[in-house]
Amino acid sequence: MAEISNPLLALLQERGLIDDMQLEEVSQELQRSGAPIIQILQDFGLLDMGTILQVLADHLHTEVVEIRDQDLNSEVISAVPATAARMHQCLPVAVFDGTVRVADPLNPSTVDELAYVTGREIQLVVADPASIEKAINKHYGNEAESVSDVLKALGSDAEIAKEVAEATAGDGVMDLEDLANVAPIIKFVNLVLYQAVMDRASDIHFEPFEDEFKIRYRVDGALYEMTPPPKHLSLPVTSRIKVMANLDIAERRLPQDGRISLTMAGRQIDMRVSTLPTQFGESVVLRVLDRSAVNMDLEHLGFPDFIQHYMAETIQQPNGIVIVTGPTGCGKTTTLYSFLRRLNTIDSKLLTAEDPVEYDVEGIMQVAINEGLGMTFGKALRSFLRQDPDIIMVGEMRDLETSQIAIQASLTGHLVLTTLHTNDAPGAVTRLIDMGVEPFLISSTLLCVLAQRLVRTTCKKCRTPFEPTENQLSLLNLSPHDVGEKVFYYGRGCANCNDTGYKGRKGIFELLAVSEPVRELINQRAPTVVLRQKAVELGMVTLREDGLRSIFDGDSTIEEVLKYT
Repeated sequence: MAEISNPLLALLQERGLIDDMQLEEVSQELQRSGAPIIQILQDFGLLDMGTILQVLADHLHTEVVEIRDQDLNSEVISAVPATAARMHQCLPVAVFDGTVRVADPLNPSTVDELAYVTGREIQLVVADPASIEKAINKHYGNEAESVSDVLKALGSDAEIAKEVAEATAGDGVMDLEDLANVAPIIKFVNLVLYQAVMDRASDIHFEPFEDEFKIRYRVDGALYEMTPPPKHLSLPVTSRIKVMANLDIAERRLPQDGRISLTMAGRQIDMRVSTLPTQFGESVVLRVLDRSAVNMDLEHLGFPDFIQHYMAETIQQPNGIVIVTGPTGCGKTTTLYSFLRRLNTIDSKLLTAEDPVEYDVEGIMQVAINEGLGMTFGKALRSFLRQDPDIIMVGEMRDLETSQIAIQASLTGHLVLTTLHTNDAPGAVTRLIDMGVEPFLISSTLLCVLAQRLVRTTCKKCRTPFEPTENQLSLLNLSPHDVGEKVFYYGRGCANCNDTGYKGRKGIFELLAVSEPVRELINQRAPTVVLRQKAVELGMVTLREDGLRSIFDGDSTIEEVLKYT
């Protein structure tokens, strides 16, 4: 039996309330949807809320309480700051003798953090999560502290400024650790992370410069700057993140990588942390991996119908190579994971080599590449072939060695899924030939190349029709005659999309199916242009054409499609 990663599930199984098969089903659903575990247990009709809460209360040696409005006066509510209550989905239900009773059954690890933030002893009780959420929304209303409020308080906190100066002067690791655990710093970092997750940010950048300390979010591929904190906070904020990611806070001269896992507003969020020493301190970037925000089902990737059917059939082939191509951050890994999810059945052995492993997927052996320790893609792949796999995913074909082993694997009866960095689908073939792979090996193993980009989608709340100019149409190689009655949209900007006019992203795709005429051209080392012409002749829809589909459907704008194709 695999180790059970969710403590509640382990507890329920220990008490004999769910069997191995039910456990497997619930774990898979948790992996797939990222929905709250209590909700999944109820949806599957396995346990009712009362039973779940009682099991939790017994385990924590506490009691189940009912949340009643008359008990929640302003003194009780103010015992836990709004940000902490929202982030951890916990509610103070009583205050006595310096102790706060907090209802939050699913995350006992927050006790220490709440004790820091409130400066009081915390006693846990158990209550219905839906009632907790309702009470938080009602009693904390819109009073969630804004980043600028917390910054004002931090900027004028002379005590912290003094401690930072002392920690910078000495090299005391203890000073740094103490600094990272000061309540206002914890509060500030939590607020930044919470805000980023609520705004659906994919990355959070903490950047120290000579005279300022910047914090930026990447939402839908574009960077937005937050109110910058005072410069002297860069050290304690960076240290706090390093403490959360279990990194060495004394080491400030070498890059480090780590991971933070937290439950935020009832969702399981993983963050990949990367630190980089710069001239003015450490730059830290967090990549937010939010399971509930990424749907890895093949049907939800937004493929046009013909590509979806083609890919669903192609990945069922017993051997061959499938390449997904595009620039960094265009969703290649998500596409590969959705293929793996479709192929992840009990009768197949799946192995992946990734740099780094982005999402943990149950039932798949995932290997992290570590060039520094000599664990390269080539080395991992060689070992894979001795592990009797059916399907292999290689994070990236970076060099001739990796490409040759991948081709070897496909020739010996394995399906290989991988990525390449090229601008379009036909370019992948030329890239492999440039690496030194023999054309006859490419033509005999390659099944297809899928190129993709992510374009921002127009905000549905404020999208407005407009008449494109002839100049705009000519950039898309269209004439007014081609457009006919079609309607073009742009986003005016509203509160829903932070005045950007865009909300969310969608994929646009280009599929090169390797058919007989294409194989012949590959064997003749035909240049990309010739390959592209032949593929279009055979019916390939280019990235630009698929982008036009998004414009005509009202999903994206002319600017976005021109920018990415």
